[in-house]
Amino acid sequence: MPSTEKLDTHHKALTLNLDTTTFGSFAEIGAGQEVARWFLVVGGASGTVAKTISAYDKEVSDDLYGSGSRYVSKQRLEAMLDNEWAQLLTQLEKTRGSRTRFFSFVDTVSARNFAGTNDPHGWIGLRFQSQPGGPPNDVLLHVNMLDPANILQQEAIGILGVNLIYAAFYELQTKESLLEGVAQDVVKDRIEIDNIDLRGPAFETWDRRILLAHLVSAGFAEAVFFPSKGPAVAPTEALYKKAVVLAPGYFGHVDAAHAQVHARLLASAIQELRNELGETNSAPAGFFCLTAASFTPNEPAPEIPDLLRRIDALLACGGDVLLFRQRELYHMTALVNRYTTAPVRFVVGLSLIIRAFEDLYGNLEGSRLEALGRLFAQNVRIYAYPMTATDLQEWLKSVSATGWEWSETNGWVSASQLRRAPALGHLFAYLLASNFIVPMQVPAALRADA
Repeated sequence: MPSTEKLDTHHKALTLNLDTTTFGSFAEIGAGQEVARWFLVVGGASGTVAKTISAYDKEVSDDLYGSGSRYVSKQRLEAMLDNEWAQLLTQLEKTRGSRTRFFSFVDTVSARNFAGTNDPHGWIGLRFQSQPGGPPNDVLLHVNMLDPANILQQEAIGILGVNLIYAAFYELQTKESLLEGVAQDVVKDRIEIDNIDLRGPAFETWDRRILLAHLVSAGFAEAVFFPSKGPAVAPTEALYKKAVVLAPGYFGHVDAAHAQVHARLLASAIQELRNELGETNSAPAGFFCLTAASFTPNEPAPEIPDLLRRIDALLACGGDVLLFRQRELYHMTALVNRYTTAPVRFVVGLSLIIRAFEDLYGNLEGSRLEALGRLFAQNVRIYAYPMTATDLQEWLKSVSATGWEWSETNGWVSASQLRRAPALGHLFAYLLASNFIVPMQVPAALRADA
């Protein structure tokens, strides 16, 4: 049995090599063969490694795993798993199946290229048996690699792969123990995990939504994606090369009436962007945006059940959701701009704009100016929908914000009617005049709700 102490990568690989019940194959595309290498160099590899293969050439890879999918994709990963698992059982099940927990580890990775122009990411998968002769279980991960050099990214993939195999056999007691085992020594600083898919009887009682939310709340990912329809995918697939509308908020009211109001507001912003782009362009994608951080600095971070309660209400009205690790809007800009150069629009109420101006941003050297510079990077604008004068006044009192004045029309205040005292007011006026903040009319959804 393995030690109950936290082991480093060397000792995890050695423990698996010395465990006579585990045996499997390795197939790695991209980033070297760093996972298999650990098992080959620590000693006793013949006790674990049935085969290791690296099908770098596309024609070779297509011949083994089939053509028709992108080289680095979940589809290619699943084809690799199916092929390697079938071959492993065909060759070894009769001779050692009664005493062996088989596994197949596969990955398809795009590490940093020589010019540094690509998006370093990959898919990593493991199929394994919890007991000899038992049904297979799958763990599929999408990862983003954060190291600045190819050789460091290869090294990080090697550590993560060993962690995954070790965790599947020895740390499967809880969701937390599995994820913490996989993340040890590499996730957060070197690798980000933004999608996880679990299959098989070992996971039949696990709630996958909790796992996704935990990736963000534990700091393993900057954001995860919850779709209203279809299977969950990594944010890169939801955002890739798309024009995007983001609707950030707390969304504390989870009744159907409020959810429908939110949905109509997002739909009106999507139509606004579509009008900007012209009908010949593809329809923009819209997302509700929540944060796993505290919504204000003086309150605790939300618990995962509360997050899921709010997410479920938005999904029920047909909205897709991005859950972010951090609350500041400029972090959302940075994440989305990883995957698209198309226009990005936020749709927010005046309260959120005021909060963005009132925050001190003490974690940034450039303070408020740096935060706004990051927020409005690369074709970003804010669609600002109005508030009632009564709600605006009450909200300003609740956050102790001063220096704001406004005029109103029929009890409503638009962004163009809002003013801030100098000197900050000059910056607010500039953003309005330069169309970085775009006032919207009172949407029908708000008029109906009022």
